[in-house]
Amino acid sequence: MNVEHEIDTDNRASAEAQQAAVRDYYGETLQSSSDLRTTACCSIDAMPLPLRTILSQLHPEVRDRFYGCGSPLPLALDGMTVLDLGCGSGRDAYLLSSLVGEHGRVIGVDMTAQQLDVAERHRVFHAKAFGYAHSNVEFHLGDLADLAALGIADNSVDVVVSNCVLNLVPDKCHAFAETLRVLKPGGELFFSDVFSDRRLPRELLADPVLLGECLAGALYVEDFRRLLAQLGVADARVCARSPIALTDAAIEQRIGFARFESITWRAFKLPLEDRCEDYGQVATYRGSLPGHPHDFELDDHHRFEHGRPRLVCGNTADMLSGSRYAAHFRIEGDKRRHHGLFDCAPASVAGGAAPSCC
Repeated sequence: MNVEHEIDTDNRASAEAQQAAVRDYYGETLQSSSDLRTTACCSIDAMPLPLRTILSQLHPEVRDRFYGCGSPLPLALDGMTVLDLGCGSGRDAYLLSSLVGEHGRVIGVDMTAQQLDVAERHRVFHAKAFGYAHSNVEFHLGDLADLAALGIADNSVDVVVSNCVLNLVPDKCHAFAETLRVLKPGGELFFSDVFSDRRLPRELLADPVLLGECLAGALYVEDFRRLLAQLGVADARVCARSPIALTDAAIEQRIGFARFESITWRAFKLPLEDRCEDYGQVATYRGSLPGHPHDFELDDHHRFEHGRPRLVCGNTADMLSGSRYAAHFRIEGDKRRHHGLFDCAPASVAGGAAPSCC
């Protein structure tokens, strides 16, 4: 008996069952965001005002069938190629359509045909709403862990975003590996998802409600860090986080032993170090990012005021100088002299003290 073959067959069958359950939940069970049974879906109030203005231009059906858990829409996207993993009915994809401009490009990928049908039939509507001659958005039905099958080439995407979807993917390692493959050097992964404070029993994946509500497939946050490290991402940054309330009694009874958070992460395809090292470098924000003349937040412990020099670790200096943000910062110093470890921890980690790098 070939035990390894049997295990592979079982894993494939489990993954196929999981994907089928997700397609059914998001294609049939959920008809609008009001059908969700937890607080994972973010409030419009959490969205920056400029994005809310764009949101008001979107087709009502696209807005109503939104199931995200954050607002992973970064700055400086004009003219960029952006990939939206798990685009669903297209809400974020169409917000991005406005942000990248008529000469930018948005690629939406999802595994639920019913959701993509909603997104696809409103392409012309949104092109007209934004004053474009042609739509700059394209949608693909497929596996988020196999972007090569959809023809998305190596090093072809400037930014990858995802909103509460990667928890639904059975093979998360392949999904993140594919994300890094298609990103250009210096490109950015900016995404929101549900994370747990512990490893969850695999048998919970068989519950279609827990799976569809983005709970059963949530990664333990420390395992997520380890996964990225294995793929060469040494320094992923938290940008925002908020607790998720299990407001449904049956769900709380089933999985209430764990705590869940919506976390928005930022990671760059850059050769960074696994610790924040001090090279005496200084970063100064030029105040040039559209809509942000006064400050820019790289993550939850790096806020840069316009014109105010700040000591930064080597990784932060590389993130700012090696990405599309380079034109908006002045970086002084290099890495010829090392001064030891840099205290770059958030206040919550550093015992409540203000971190020295922000």
